[in-house]
Amino acid sequence: MAIDIYLSEEKIQNRIQELAEKINKDYAGKELHIIGVLNGAFMFTADLVRHLNMPVTLEFMSASSYGDGTVSSGELKINLDIKSDIRDKHVLIVEDIVDTGLTLTVLRKNLMERGPASLKLASFLFKPARLEHKVEIDYLAFEIEDHFVIGYGLDYAGRYRELPYVGIFHPEKES
Repeated sequence: MAIDIYLSEEKIQNRIQELAEKINKDYAGKELHIIGVLNGAFMFTADLVRHLNMPVTLEFMSASSYGDGTVSSGELKINLDIKSDIRDKHVLIVEDIVDTGLTLTVLRKNLMERGPASLKLASFLFKPARLEHKVEIDYLAFEIEDHFVIGYGLDYAGRYRELPYVGIFHPEKES
């Protein structure tokens, strides 16, 4: 397997604890509705929620612009929508990676039209070198260089999500 470890499991867990402390402070005394973006954000969402100390409701959306490739197709498909009415709720979108910004631009617009009291974004990773659509990230775990990364929920053609760390993937070296 051609993977170089980029972010260790320990570094990831320490940073999630720090983000949760900020979120706990910002939402003290409020209820938070979390929307995890599948499939990649499932691990980040689960670990983040475990550290929150306010009442939380949780749902997932699924959107994709990658398919089985390593580069965004530029078109977003929403595969699974939320069922709840988020009007007047404090909503936190939890995403695995902001790359081109397309997914979050479309999801944020879609969710804002539903009238939440507030809408913020927590992203595990941000890759500024690929950004095409401006996205405001309220809670960011890590800014990374322009590598194709896998692990900790991120995949290549549906594989490697189970890794407890983030690695740089070299598909040309895969045997």
